[in-house]
Amino acid sequence: MAGDWFTSRAGLADTVAVVTGGAGGLGSAIVRDLASNGVRTAVVDRDEKAARALQETLPEALVQVGDVREEPTLRRLFDAVDSRWGRLDILVNVVGGTFRAPFTETGPRGWDALIRTNLSHVLHACALAVPRIQAGGRGGSIVNVSTIEAHRAAPGFAVYAAAKAAVEQFARTLAVELAPDGIRVNNVAPDYVPTPSLRPLGQEGDGALGSPQGLAAAIPMARAGRPEDVSGCVVFLASALSSYVTGTTLHPDGGTHASSGWFNWPDSGWANHVPQRLL
Repeated sequence: MAGDWFTSRAGLADTVAVVTGGAGGLGSAIVRDLASNGVRTAVVDRDEKAARALQETLPEALVQVGDVREEPTLRRLFDAVDSRWGRLDILVNVVGGTFRAPFTETGPRGWDALIRTNLSHVLHACALAVPRIQAGGRGGSIVNVSTIEAHRAAPGFAVYAAAKAAVEQFARTLAVELAPDGIRVNNVAPDYVPTPSLRPLGQEGDGALGSPQGLAAAIPMARAGRPEDVSGCVVFLASALSSYVTGTTLHPDGGTHASSGWFNWPDSGWANHVPQRLL
């Protein structure tokens, strides 16, 4: 009975979703969870090995290899969706990436790369998706995978944080513009989820975030995020369970957004400053 309730209320069966960056890390978890709920998925990812593995496990999915930073790559995927299913209901933008460097040690080429990786492709994907969802007349959902760094200062990641904040503000405005069409636009902003691309950033130094001590101090729930923590939020926002939710952000981050600079220091407890004994 519980499964019937979720299936009937979620309304995901036989819908169609495009997922950019859907073959590895967070994307793979999102695609698998959507597919498990009856969503027909179309995926593009530049990781050929991951794309091949996804295709083997989800043979009914439409999987293409390509770089979403190139608009023709996105257009090719959307055209393939038109040909195979003739409808679109859901868009999930997963692609993102960054590198650590003080802003003053970066330049225009690096800024452009970060903006193309984290913002520009979202604009292109939405421009292609919105008319197709509107044409169906059924409403739909757009979900952007953002980051907690869009909501707080991120030293060493200034342009990345700015681009992700821009994605979230774009989503809020687009949500208002598309609300009369029943198309919802939301964001999911996780903190540290040790996917292959993010794991190295959490393993710098003995007290790094990825260490047990670092996790216990920095994340109120004292553990790293898991891909399914994020994919569960995406499934909710893609489904009719969130039919009156738009222009907002979910934070599957173990409480780090709520703690906002407070740390659970070992042997000291919660404080928003470094304990004297550690100085």
